[in-house]
Amino acid sequence: MKLLSLFSTLLCATTAVAGNSPHKRNVFNKAKPVLERRVANEPFRHPEIQKRASSFFATNKTAPFSVNGTGIPEVNFDVGESYAGLLPISDDPAETRKLFFWFFPSTQAKVQEEVVIWLNGGPGCSSLSGLLTENGPFTWESGTVAPVQNPYSWTNLTNMLWIEQPIGVGYTQGTPNITNEVELAAEFRGFYKSFVDLFGLYNWKTYITGESYAGYYVPYIADGFIQANDTKYFNLAGISINDPIIGDETVQQQVVMLPYVEFWQNLLYLNESFMETIRAHDKECGYTDYYNKYFTFPAPQGPIPVLPDPYNSENYTCDQFDNFYAAILQVNPCFNIYHITETCPHPFSQLGIVNTGDYQPPGAQVYFNRTDVQEALHAVVGTNWMQCTDVNVFGNGNDSSRASDASVGPANNGVLQRVIEYTNNTIVGSGDLDMLLSTNGTLFAIQNMTWNGAQGLNEYPSTLLYAPDHPEYNGGALAGSGYQGVWTKERGLTFYTARLAGHELPGYTPGVAYRMLEILLGRVEDFSSTESFTTQSGNYTGNGTIYKRGVVEMENLL
Repeated sequence: MKLLSLFSTLLCATTAVAGNSPHKRNVFNKAKPVLERRVANEPFRHPEIQKRASSFFATNKTAPFSVNGTGIPEVNFDVGESYAGLLPISDDPAETRKLFFWFFPSTQAKVQEEVVIWLNGGPGCSSLSGLLTENGPFTWESGTVAPVQNPYSWTNLTNMLWIEQPIGVGYTQGTPNITNEVELAAEFRGFYKSFVDLFGLYNWKTYITGESYAGYYVPYIADGFIQANDTKYFNLAGISINDPIIGDETVQQQVVMLPYVEFWQNLLYLNESFMETIRAHDKECGYTDYYNKYFTFPAPQGPIPVLPDPYNSENYTCDQFDNFYAAILQVNPCFNIYHITETCPHPFSQLGIVNTGDYQPPGAQVYFNRTDVQEALHAVVGTNWMQCTDVNVFGNGNDSSRASDASVGPANNGVLQRVIEYTNNTIVGSGDLDMLLSTNGTLFAIQNMTWNGAQGLNEYPSTLLYAPDHPEYNGGALAGSGYQGVWTKERGLTFYTARLAGHELPGYTPGVAYRMLEILLGRVEDFSSTESFTTQSGNYTGNGTIYKRGVVEMENLL
């Protein structure tokens, strides 16, 4: 199954519910874990949302888009100032197609002249799914009964803009007619110009972030900003993409699949006779030799050759991804390619059923398909909102009719290269528990990319990544701290991993993603920094005792 087709079939991932650990084996016999010491009698209360006497964003023009922060259905707390609605993709009065947005000014008291955009992928998936389950002010995770405040909301750091795009996704209005990502970027620029005019954000720095198929969206839109040569509206300052599709699908997915499964074999538990057969297929298809020869650090000099399309064979022997996926489902029928530790049952998601077999309780409603939610967000009431649309967002286009260089991915056609060289502030992340777009698959695509005068990375990422400890205790929104992965930076490109994250990295490891955003915005130098989050004080209290956060305390737990 082709990778782009696989995205269309599986669409967006479901999210996981973290279980409680009883620590039965005295792992912490020398020091109790920090979490147990800061369990409070009262549930977590988010720091008071700043109430500006005179909001920069509240004007007569923006009033029709203002959202009542205390009136979000099912959310029993004030989410603060925000604006939502539809804006056209062009200033042509005859243009009726519109994209939907939800904009949250930062909760920081001082207005910072910057905007961070978040995009989910698909193609055709709603960015509101990221808001609700990853990095928004409130989250409603799969299998839970109600939304909770998100201590790791990106709005704590900056002004956040979640955009549903392209036309055909979520609450957007109109019929899709684009056929490639270049045209998508042009429509996006039209929308963003409307947004900047609405709020008066001229010359503000803009950062574009996203995940999955946004590995295409983000670089193409960023490149479109660069080509516009107009910093009044398109002042690009950096980008970040996690678990992205950026390269040749055979290299990024098929070639790395056997090494990935062998690394996680103790978890996946495939029988040895199957593994012997699949290793033979891997050699016959040329993947084993190709991986050993070209997946090197430093990168081989010159373009890495393109492998034959595995889907053209009669028996699909070389479609290693589907071969493994089918076998793993026999062992674990609830296996999730987006987060490989999940087992049965499928938890219900407020975003709706994504995969066949997902559980849906009787009478359950998709959150963004509710009339009261649509009214609160100024969407067109009656819109059939879907987490991932069943409409072809590229209109009458298909893979073969897209831009001639789109099929090889933005890492290998010059698009991502131009963005890195323009910003020198590009961050690519990967969740190690994501099988769909694995860490080494993304690195393989990068090794075939030339930027700032050299090809690929000189060394495999190995510097330890640190996520600070944190004072919040909130059973619905927890984040791990300490050493959480590895990272490296070369010539304006930072690559990092989150060991326990799946495909939706900010949802599974919110502390790592929060640190990433601090780095992108220039608040923190890099992932080796052990300083506290910039939005938190150095000390915190728990059960009446003051605890000092820092590396020493974490090292005592290791």
